[in-house]
Amino acid sequence: MNWDIIEGDWKQFKGKVKAQWGKLTDDRLDVIAGKRDQLKGEIQEAYGLTKDEAEKQVKAFEDVSKK
Repeated sequence: MNWDIIEGDWKQFKGKVKAQWGKLTDDRLDVIAGKRDQLKGEIQEAYGLTKDEAEKQVKAFEDVSKK
């Protein structure tokens, strides 16, 4: 998944991200603004995950979003 595309279409992807990680508030999603590292950090903080686990979840999300 090309994150430049996600950043450009963040409003579309925001709903998918919210469905995947419901603890992320709209305000947090606005701050993320499609930036992959920001997303990982917010997931890590909201769910108490390690960096590696947050990376795995984002990678899985990328794989699903490609389809």
